[in-house]
Amino acid sequence: MTAINVYKQRPDSGHAESPLFHASLNELSRKGPLNKSGSAGVTLREKKLLGHLTLRGEASDAAFAGAVHKVTGLELPGALALVSRDDTSLQWLGPDEWLLIVPGGTEFAIEQKLREALVGQHYQVVNVSGGQTIVELSGPKVRELLMKSSSYDVHPRNFPVGKAVGTVFAKSQLVIRRTGEETWELLVRRSFADYVWLWLQDASAEYGLAVNA
Repeated sequence: MTAINVYKQRPDSGHAESPLFHASLNELSRKGPLNKSGSAGVTLREKKLLGHLTLRGEASDAAFAGAVHKVTGLELPGALALVSRDDTSLQWLGPDEWLLIVPGGTEFAIEQKLREALVGQHYQVVNVSGGQTIVELSGPKVRELLMKSSSYDVHPRNFPVGKAVGTVFAKSQLVIRRTGEETWELLVRRSFADYVWLWLQDASAEYGLAVNA
Protein backbone atom coordinates (compact mmCIF):
# COMPACT_ATOMS: atom_id res chain seq x y z
CA MET A 1 0.00 0.00 0.00
CA THR A 2 1.34 3.44 -0.92
CA ALA A 3 1.92 5.75 2.04
CA ILE A 4 -0.06 9.00 2.01
CA ASN A 5 1.47 12.11 3.49
CA VAL A 6 -1.16 14.32 5.11
CA TYR A 7 0.00 17.79 6.11
CA LYS A 8 -1.62 20.22 8.49
CA GLN A 9 -2.19 23.23 6.25
CA ARG A 10 -3.49 25.60 8.93
CA PRO A 11 -0.84 26.55 11.53
CA ASP A 12 -1.75 26.66 15.20
CA SER A 13 -0.38 30.20 15.40
CA GLY A 14 0.09 32.98 12.92
CA HIS A 15 -2.15 35.16 10.76
CA ALA A 16 -4.59 33.58 8.33
CA GLU A 17 -6.40 35.68 5.73
CA SER A 18 -9.68 34.68 4.13
CA PRO A 19 -10.31 35.29 0.40
CA LEU A 20 -12.33 38.42 1.29
CA PHE A 21 -9.90 39.76 3.88
CA HIS A 22 -9.10 42.82 1.76
CA ALA A 23 -12.78 43.76 1.48
CA SER A 24 -12.62 44.94 5.13
CA LEU A 25 -15.96 43.33 5.98
CA ASN A 26 -15.32 43.82 9.70
CA GLU A 27 -15.27 47.58 9.20
CA LEU A 28 -18.33 47.58 6.94
CA SER A 29 -20.30 45.55 9.49
CA ARG A 30 -20.19 48.52 11.87
CA LYS A 31 -21.71 50.92 9.34
CA GLY A 32 -25.17 49.36 9.03
CA PRO A 33 -27.05 49.16 5.71
CA LEU A 34 -25.01 50.55 2.84
CA ASN A 35 -27.77 52.65 1.29
CA LYS A 36 -29.52 55.96 1.95
CA SER A 37 -32.80 54.46 3.14
CA GLY A 38 -31.15 52.73 6.07
CA SER A 39 -32.88 49.42 5.36
CA ALA A 40 -31.32 46.12 4.32
CA GLY A 41 -33.01 43.66 2.01
CA VAL A 42 -29.80 41.62 1.80
CA THR A 43 -27.38 40.79 4.60
CA LEU A 44 -23.97 39.39 3.68
CA ARG A 45 -21.55 37.39 5.80
CA GLU A 46 -18.37 35.60 4.81
CA LYS A 47 -18.22 32.20 6.48
CA LYS A 48 -14.47 32.45 6.46
CA LEU A 49 -11.65 30.03 7.13
CA LEU A 50 -13.81 26.91 7.27
CA GLY A 51 -12.36 23.52 6.41
CA HIS A 52 -13.19 22.37 2.86
CA LEU A 53 -12.49 18.75 1.89
CA THR A 54 -13.38 17.10 -1.42
CA LEU A 55 -14.25 13.43 -1.07
CA ARG A 56 -14.45 10.86 -3.84
CA GLY A 57 -15.74 7.30 -3.70
CA GLU A 58 -18.53 4.98 -4.81
CA ALA A 59 -21.89 6.12 -3.48
CA SER A 60 -23.42 2.66 -3.93
CA ASP A 61 -20.71 1.07 -1.77
CA ALA A 62 -22.27 0.59 1.66
CA ALA A 63 -18.84 0.41 3.31
CA PHE A 64 -17.83 3.77 1.83
CA ALA A 65 -21.12 5.46 2.73
CA GLY A 66 -20.99 3.95 6.22
CA ALA A 67 -17.45 5.18 6.84
CA VAL A 68 -18.36 8.72 5.79
CA HIS A 69 -21.42 8.65 8.05
CA LYS A 70 -19.36 7.33 10.96
CA VAL A 71 -16.91 10.25 10.73
CA THR A 72 -19.27 13.09 9.77
CA GLY A 73 -22.66 12.00 11.09
CA LEU A 74 -24.11 12.75 7.64
CA GLU A 75 -25.59 10.55 4.93
CA LEU A 76 -24.19 10.94 1.43
CA PRO A 77 -26.57 13.29 -0.43
CA GLY A 78 -27.82 12.54 -3.93
CA ALA A 79 -27.68 14.70 -7.05
CA LEU A 80 -27.81 18.50 -6.49
CA ALA A 81 -28.42 17.99 -2.78
CA LEU A 82 -26.90 19.35 0.40
CA VAL A 83 -27.19 17.96 3.94
CA SER A 84 -25.95 19.59 7.12
CA ARG A 85 -25.70 19.18 10.86
CA ASP A 86 -24.61 22.06 13.06
CA ASP A 87 -21.56 23.60 11.34
CA THR A 88 -20.81 20.59 9.13
CA SER A 89 -22.26 20.11 5.64
CA LEU A 90 -21.90 17.60 2.83
CA GLN A 91 -22.74 18.58 -0.73
CA TRP A 92 -23.03 16.48 -3.88
CA LEU A 93 -20.63 17.62 -6.60
CA GLY A 94 -20.91 14.70 -9.02
CA PRO A 95 -21.78 10.98 -9.21
CA ASP A 96 -18.71 10.07 -7.14
CA GLU A 97 -17.68 13.36 -5.54
CA TRP A 98 -18.80 15.45 -2.54
CA LEU A 99 -17.70 18.59 -0.73
CA LEU A 100 -17.40 18.30 3.04
CA ILE A 101 -17.30 21.59 4.96
CA VAL A 102 -16.29 21.50 8.62
CA PRO A 103 -15.51 24.07 11.33
CA GLY A 104 -12.23 25.86 10.75
CA GLY A 105 -9.27 24.18 12.38
CA THR A 106 -10.85 20.71 12.44
CA GLU A 107 -10.23 19.76 8.81
CA PHE A 108 -6.84 18.13 9.45
CA ALA A 109 -8.20 15.84 12.18
CA ILE A 110 -11.30 14.99 10.13
CA GLU A 111 -9.20 14.17 7.08
CA GLN A 112 -7.15 11.79 9.20
CA LYS A 113 -10.30 10.15 10.59
CA LEU A 114 -11.71 9.70 7.09
CA ARG A 115 -8.50 8.08 5.87
CA GLU A 116 -8.48 5.73 8.86
CA ALA A 117 -12.14 4.79 8.34
CA LEU A 118 -11.65 4.24 4.59
CA VAL A 119 -8.50 2.09 4.75
CA GLY A 120 -8.61 -0.59 2.07
CA GLN A 121 -11.30 1.17 0.04
CA HIS A 122 -11.12 3.08 -3.23
CA TYR A 123 -11.38 6.75 -2.24
CA GLN A 124 -9.79 10.18 -2.40
CA VAL A 125 -9.73 13.02 0.14
CA VAL A 126 -8.24 16.42 -0.77
CA ASN A 127 -8.02 19.50 1.44
CA VAL A 128 -9.06 22.51 -0.68
CA SER A 129 -9.67 24.93 2.20
CA GLY A 130 -7.34 27.62 0.91
CA GLY A 131 -8.87 27.76 -2.54
CA GLN A 132 -12.45 28.83 -1.83
CA THR A 133 -14.79 30.52 0.61
CA ILE A 134 -18.51 30.76 1.40
CA VAL A 135 -20.51 33.98 1.24
CA GLU A 136 -23.82 33.75 3.09
CA LEU A 137 -26.71 35.93 1.91
CA SER A 138 -29.87 36.33 3.95
CA GLY A 139 -32.93 38.54 3.86
CA PRO A 140 -36.17 39.09 1.94
CA LYS A 141 -34.50 40.34 -1.25
CA VAL A 142 -31.84 37.67 -1.75
CA ARG A 143 -33.84 35.77 -4.37
CA GLU A 144 -34.28 38.96 -6.40
CA LEU A 145 -30.54 39.57 -6.18
CA LEU A 146 -29.85 36.02 -7.42
CA MET A 147 -32.30 36.48 -10.29
CA LYS A 148 -30.29 39.53 -11.42
CA SER A 149 -27.02 37.64 -11.16
CA SER A 150 -27.69 34.20 -12.65
CA SER A 151 -29.88 32.65 -15.33
CA TYR A 152 -30.54 29.61 -13.14
CA ASP A 153 -34.14 29.35 -11.94
CA VAL A 154 -34.14 30.10 -8.21
CA HIS A 155 -37.92 29.95 -7.77
CA PRO A 156 -38.80 27.88 -4.68
CA ARG A 157 -40.49 25.26 -6.87
CA ASN A 158 -37.19 24.64 -8.65
CA PHE A 159 -34.77 25.54 -5.88
CA PRO A 160 -35.96 24.23 -2.49
CA VAL A 161 -34.00 24.36 0.75
CA GLY A 162 -31.24 21.76 0.61
CA LYS A 163 -30.42 22.17 -3.07
CA ALA A 164 -26.97 23.17 -4.39
CA VAL A 165 -26.12 23.97 -8.00
CA GLY A 166 -22.98 25.00 -9.85
CA THR A 167 -23.86 27.72 -12.34
CA VAL A 168 -22.82 30.92 -14.07
CA PHE A 169 -23.04 33.93 -11.79
CA ALA A 170 -22.29 37.44 -13.03
CA LYS A 171 -20.14 36.02 -15.87
CA SER A 172 -18.13 33.97 -13.36
CA GLN A 173 -18.85 30.49 -11.99
CA LEU A 174 -19.76 29.44 -8.49
CA VAL A 175 -22.09 27.17 -6.52
CA ILE A 176 -25.41 28.45 -5.16
CA ARG A 177 -26.59 26.61 -2.03
CA ARG A 178 -29.98 27.20 -0.41
CA THR A 179 -29.75 26.57 3.32
CA GLY A 180 -32.94 28.23 4.58
CA GLU A 181 -36.14 29.94 3.48
CA GLU A 182 -34.34 33.29 3.19
CA THR A 183 -30.75 32.10 3.49
CA TRP A 184 -28.45 31.19 0.60
CA GLU A 185 -24.75 30.51 0.27
CA LEU A 186 -22.35 31.19 -2.58
CA LEU A 187 -19.38 28.84 -2.76
CA VAL A 188 -16.75 31.03 -4.42
CA ARG A 189 -13.29 30.23 -5.71
CA ARG A 190 -10.58 32.38 -4.16
CA SER A 191 -9.62 33.91 -7.51
CA PHE A 192 -13.20 35.16 -8.03
CA ALA A 193 -13.86 36.34 -4.47
CA ASP A 194 -13.09 40.04 -4.97
CA TYR A 195 -15.03 40.16 -8.23
CA VAL A 196 -18.11 38.52 -6.70
CA TRP A 197 -17.95 40.86 -3.69
CA LEU A 198 -17.87 43.94 -5.93
CA TRP A 199 -20.77 42.55 -7.96
CA LEU A 200 -22.83 41.91 -4.83
CA GLN A 201 -22.25 45.46 -3.61
CA ASP A 202 -23.51 46.89 -6.88
CA ALA A 203 -26.35 44.44 -7.53
CA SER A 204 -27.81 44.81 -4.02
CA ALA A 205 -27.73 48.64 -4.01
CA GLU A 206 -31.46 48.97 -4.73
CA TYR A 207 -32.36 46.56 -1.89
CA GLY A 208 -29.92 47.79 0.75
CA LEU A 209 -26.92 45.71 1.76
CA ALA A 210 -25.80 45.10 5.33
CA VAL A 211 -22.63 43.26 6.28
CA ASN A 212 -22.21 41.01 9.30
CA ALA A 213 -18.71 40.24 10.54
